[in-house]
Amino acid sequence: MDKYVSWMAVLRMLSGSAEIIAALLMLRFNQVDKALAVNSTLALVGPTILILTTAIGLTGMAQELSWGKLGWIGCGVAFLLIGILKK
Repeated sequence: MDKYVSWMAVLRMLSGSAEIIAALLMLRFNQVDKALAVNSTLALVGPTILILTTAIGLTGMAQELSWGKLGWIGCGVAFLLIGILKK
């Protein structure tokens, strides 16, 4: 199994686990303000996992791609992050 794919999958499993734990915490707290606080922390987890997973994938593919293609991919990731994080 490819080590890059393994690390990408592990990060996604951690992200999914964080989502499930957050949902359980929201149910346990049973208060809107605390549930909103838990949900707000997930706003940090999602983009972080996206950046890390993409970086690992690009590292694995770097030998196969030209600098031009890596630049376009980098622009795409930047646009995704701007769209996600801009308020």
